[in-house]
Amino acid sequence: MAPVKPHTLLDDVYGIAVGILFVVMGVLLLQAAGLITGGVAGISLLVSYTTSVSVGMLFMLINLPFFLFGYLFMGARFTIKSLIGSVAIMALLKLLPNALVIGHIHPMVAALGGGTFCGMGILALARHGAGVGGTGIVTLWLQKKYGINAGRTQVAIDAVILLVALSIVEPRLVGWSSLSAIAMSSMVMAWHRPGRYFGN
Repeated sequence: MAPVKPHTLLDDVYGIAVGILFVVMGVLLLQAAGLITGGVAGISLLVSYTTSVSVGMLFMLINLPFFLFGYLFMGARFTIKSLIGSVAIMALLKLLPNALVIGHIHPMVAALGGGTFCGMGILALARHGAGVGGTGIVTLWLQKKYGINAGRTQVAIDAVILLVALSIVEPRLVGWSSLSAIAMSSMVMAWHRPGRYFGN
């Protein structure tokens, strides 16, 4: 077997940029239908529906304590990459709606598309040693440290977020949101496995 080559700086920049774009597109699809999803993205959407604070700003603020956790347990390199990614996500969530206006989208399409996009973004970032922050940092640490599948842990966290959402969001939309969370976590559960990829 040929020796494994580490990612170059260009590989990381491109991979992280693609991951950021996937996450932002996923969040915008969910937001257009009034849905939420799991993780910090879901918490940010949920809080944005009850306050005047933008989802991008909430995404960054809620992430701050998780970045401290990441620095302590995942290392400075991972945390810096994740912090850069989160700042970029916050900026794009603020800017992209000026260029992309979604007039109508069925909740099922938003749930499946948004959840899948977010899951693909998380995968792309994780593949290049970064995360979207928040609960993703914790789930990746648990997988790295104890071998606990990140997707399964995320499902448990997302279930709690969706239960809280029942007191804020219309139950019908929470139902569609659960489909989004399942789509997102399924992507991570199926594809982010130790030893699945070369070049890590």
